[in-house]
Amino acid sequence: MKELSDKELAARVAATKDTIAFEELVRRHQNAFQIWLKQLSGHSSKADDIAQDTFISTWNNMHTFRGDGEFKSWLMKIAYTHFLQYLRKAKARNKIIQESKIYKIEEVQTTDNHALPDLQKLLTVLSLEEKACMVLCYSHGYSHTEISTITKLHLGTVKSHIRRGINKIQSKFKIGKNHDG
Repeated sequence: MKELSDKELAARVAATKDTIAFEELVRRHQNAFQIWLKQLSGHSSKADDIAQDTFISTWNNMHTFRGDGEFKSWLMKIAYTHFLQYLRKAKARNKIIQESKIYKIEEVQTTDNHALPDLQKLLTVLSLEEKACMVLCYSHGYSHTEISTITKLHLGTVKSHIRRGINKIQSKFKIGKNHDG
């Protein structure tokens, strides 16, 4: 199975409900989107729950994957949809906003003895959409076009969210070239 492409594996799952092919797809992509979900939600257990729901939904909807784009982008799109559903059900959006106001920035030491703010605390100053775009771009290496597909946002909106997110972090935490010194 390892020699087959994602699209070939997805086709096998869609056509015959091949569990071994599906397990290979899960193995290939589980780590990346679980990390992303953890970065979005800020909680491992919530990310695990959303990931599980994503896999169930993916299994049940494999027949809808047309193979036009990358399987990984399609999977991330499903994960993002489940994350948004989670927020709606838990009304977590208000909770995240309230928590972000009470956070104090703690620094962590890197191996080269530079202090850096904790990533989760940096992300608290961003809106949900800015956070999603920033994490997909910088943590997972997706292009702006791929992020547009995953989040269902217009390409220009994705670019704006990333630029605005960078500016918010630099301004709030006084980092970057405009805040040195």
